[in-house]
Amino acid sequence: MIAPAQLFCAFLLDLAIGDPPWLPHPVRIIGRAISGLERLLRGRFKGEQERAAGVLLVIVVVPAAAYAAYAAGRLLTTSSSPLLYLAGTAVLIYLISTTLALRGLVSAARGVIDAVRAERLAEGRQALAMIVGRDTDLLGQDGILRATIETLAENLSDGFVAPLFYLVVGGLAGAFAYKAINTLDSMVGYKNERYIRFGWAAARLDDAVNYIPARIAGLSLAGAAFIYYLVAAGPSRALDAARCSLAIMRRDGGNHTSPNSGVPEAAMAGALGVRLGGPSTYGGRLVEKAYIGDGVFGDYLSSASRAVALTTTGACLCVALALSVLGAARLL
Repeated sequence: MIAPAQLFCAFLLDLAIGDPPWLPHPVRIIGRAISGLERLLRGRFKGEQERAAGVLLVIVVVPAAAYAAYAAGRLLTTSSSPLLYLAGTAVLIYLISTTLALRGLVSAARGVIDAVRAERLAEGRQALAMIVGRDTDLLGQDGILRATIETLAENLSDGFVAPLFYLVVGGLAGAFAYKAINTLDSMVGYKNERYIRFGWAAARLDDAVNYIPARIAGLSLAGAAFIYYLVAAGPSRALDAARCSLAIMRRDGGNHTSPNSGVPEAAMAGALGVRLGGPSTYGGRLVEKAYIGDGVFGDYLSSASRAVALTTTGACLCVALALSVLGAARLL
C-alpha cells in the first residue's frame, strides 16, 4: 500500500509537470510491448484463433506490468541507506504520478477551448483530434466544444479516477495493471474488422475494471458542481446543479455505446445544463449515438470552460477521498 504522503506528492507532481516527453513513461513502454507482442501473435494465430491470441496478449501484458511495478516499488523503498531511501522514494513518487493524467487532460482541453475562443477553428479541430477518436475535420464550433466536454468527463474517469482507485486498492502494482488494461483497450479494443476478435478480451476487461471508477467519477462531478456553483452563484444554484447532475447521470448514463463512459458524461451534462452525445463520425463512418442531457444552456464555449473547472475540482475531491481511505487504513 502506498503512503498518503506519497500519493499527495505524486498528485502535485502531475499537476506541476504532467507527462513531459523527455522523461521515460511506463505507458509508452507498455505500448511498445503491446505492439511487439501483437505482431508476434498475429504471425502465429489466424482467423478464428485471433480471439485466443487476444486473450493471450492480455494474460502476458497485464501481470507483467503489475509485477514490474511491484518489484520496482519493493526495490525503491527497501534500502537501509537514508540517502538511497530518499532517492528511491522520489522515483516511486514519479512512477505513481505517471499513472495520473490530470494536467495533460486539462492542458489539452484548454488548448482546444482557447483556439475556439480565438475563432481559430482549424487549429481547434487539430488539437481536438489529438484527444478524441472521432473525425474532427467537419465539426463546427459547438461540435468541437461538445466533444471537448465529453472527453473531459470520460478521461476524468479512465485517465485519473480509475488509476487512483487502483492505487488505493492495489498500490503501484494495481495502478500499473489498470494502465496496462487501459492501454490494451486503446490500442486493440476496437470494433472493426482488424480488432473485433483480437481485441475482444482487452475491451471486455477494460469495461469490467472501469465499472466502479466511472460511477465514482460521476459522483465526483456532481460534488464538483455543488462546490463550483456554491462559490459562483450561492447555495440554491449549487443544490440545483448537483441534483441535476445526479438526475441526468441516473437517466442518461446508459445512453452510450460504452457501459461506463456515459456515466460521467451524463453527470457533466447535467451539471452544465448542456446536451452531449448524438451522431458522430469515426473513420468516415457515421455512428448514431443517443443524446445525453437536456440542452437547457446553449453556450458551449462558457460550458466548456466550466467543464475544465468541474473536472479539476472532481479530481481534487477524489484525491481527498483517496487520502482519507489510505490514512484510515494505516491506522487500522
